[in-house]
Amino acid sequence: MTLLHTALSWNFVLVTAICASLLAQLIKVLLNLFTFHRFIAERMWGAGGMPSSHSATVCAMVVATGRYCGVSSSQFAIAAVLSIIVMYDAMGVRYETGEQAKLLNRMFSEWMDQGAASFPFLGGKKLKEMVGHTPIEVLTGAVLGVVLGFAMPMV
Repeated sequence: MTLLHTALSWNFVLVTAICASLLAQLIKVLLNLFTFHRFIAERMWGAGGMPSSHSATVCAMVVATGRYCGVSSSQFAIAAVLSIIVMYDAMGVRYETGEQAKLLNRMFSEWMDQGAASFPFLGGKKLKEMVGHTPIEVLTGAVLGVVLGFAMPMV
């Protein structure tokens, strides 16, 4: 029996969700390599970007739960509600947080140009801007998760 089959027999839903997350993060790294022609290590674990690994993870979890426990089970209902909250949050609160970080970073930059001595507490720090997702990034992650959720072999 292969390592994947052993892991899937241990906990089908959890392993499927983790595989979806890892695959989405790998795709982010590859897309950044293709787009920017350089390896960006932070893309292996960082939030934000294409596709949404959060969406891939929760959608794979929903499909795997539906396949394993049945779509009328309480577990499926919990997984479905959780996935909706996670995807809504990724497009809403977390996306807006990133937009605010961009604006604040621009403001800090302009202020620092005018007089760095006045703002020693900033010390050149920048807020993380890529924390949320656009709707297309969430949708792409969701599709990836659903496809993987159906593709994983049940053992």
